[in-house]
Amino acid sequence: MATTIVSPSPTKLPPSTHEFADIIHRLEAGGSMLPDTPENLMQIIGIYKAYAVPMDFYWRDLLYIAERVFLNPLPAFKYFLPKEYLELHNHYAGEDADLRIWRGEATAHPELLEFMQTGEVKQKFPKLFHHLWHDRINMEFAEACMRSMFWHRQMYAPVNKFDSYLDTDEYKANADQAIRAYFQGNPLMLGLYKLFPDMFIEQVRQLSYYANLGLFWEVMAPVFFEMSDLYDEGKFKSVPDAMNFLVNGIFAIAGRPIYHHVYISGECYEIIPKSKGFMWLYEAALPYVEAVFYRTSPFRGTKSYNAQARQVPTDQKDFHYGILYADVFPVGTAGIPPTLLMQDMLHFLPPYLVNYYQQHCRGENDMLIQLGITFQRSMYNVTSAVIQALRTALLYPLDDPNPKHLMANRQFFELQLDRFKRKEARLRDIQCQDYR
Repeated sequence: MATTIVSPSPTKLPPSTHEFADIIHRLEAGGSMLPDTPENLMQIIGIYKAYAVPMDFYWRDLLYIAERVFLNPLPAFKYFLPKEYLELHNHYAGEDADLRIWRGEATAHPELLEFMQTGEVKQKFPKLFHHLWHDRINMEFAEACMRSMFWHRQMYAPVNKFDSYLDTDEYKANADQAIRAYFQGNPLMLGLYKLFPDMFIEQVRQLSYYANLGLFWEVMAPVFFEMSDLYDEGKFKSVPDAMNFLVNGIFAIAGRPIYHHVYISGECYEIIPKSKGFMWLYEAALPYVEAVFYRTSPFRGTKSYNAQARQVPTDQKDFHYGILYADVFPVGTAGIPPTLLMQDMLHFLPPYLVNYYQQHCRGENDMLIQLGITFQRSMYNVTSAVIQALRTALLYPLDDPNPKHLMANRQFFELQLDRFKRKEARLRDIQCQDYR
């Protein structure tokens, strides 16, 4: 995928008076919220690589749960991926790709397969042993992301057509057909379904979000793998290079269909058909960024969900517990760092990032914290790509000669950065290289 760097002309706009004026001006110049330094570039590309390997498991298992496990009342082995899904071809890698983003293989990544065999202990024990010892990929993180998307699912209504479709009679009829097929010959479950139909339909809605997130991450894994390879080849020279690669990727893949199919006794049930035309950008990517980067929810035990305690906002739009706000040090004070993901990424760090942490860490126990801060920096860069992509789609080029158009761009950037005025936001912190 080609990388396009925008080189806007100098503007005659007066300086911004926004609290983050310097960052506004950087965005107007085609840059990222993350400062452009070699250290930042090295960190974010290294963490993208470390993220992509477990993500290659996440998307496969999310689809496996949505398509095969489905409504199993005791899904004890839902994290045990069958060979069929490990060999499932990614649509954006390999020679038979719909659009080849990564030049690597379409099946599960070799580092992932090796880790699944030996784990942290570096021994080939039975899979169940690794699972019970928690020496495995933490799918609980992926499910937490899915639940955040599901819980915040009406935030884009009525723009998000995928979410609106989940409440239609057509969706309920499709789900009903799949539910009855899945429990055929099981009078107990069919009886429960007859008594509590809404409970079963709601569970299917959640499984549709499993599929949604799986299809989203199926794209992002090869994007991050390719970025890592390009960096190793010396083809990324700056943070804006990395950001623009993401922007190009967003537009290249924006129309990828989002759907939910279930396979029961060899037959495919289209709960959300591809023909509905739901698209990756609007129905998966933007909801994911909003729900996971910005909002999520406070981890139970760090905030009281009791209404009288008033520790959780009464309005969902005021939730601010995502990685962009996470305090990676005292967990829970201003967002929850994705500690399970950090543990997963630890196994797949490229050597140059390990060397970097060895120079700056206070021992091995500190590496997870440093890794979490690097991940936070990298997600600010991803968010910058989303902001620049939205500006490209909705407004004007950065080098537009019309001052009114440039002012519209600025107002858009300022509106986006208003969300980081909260004291919990880490936008201020990532401007400093000493934030470790």
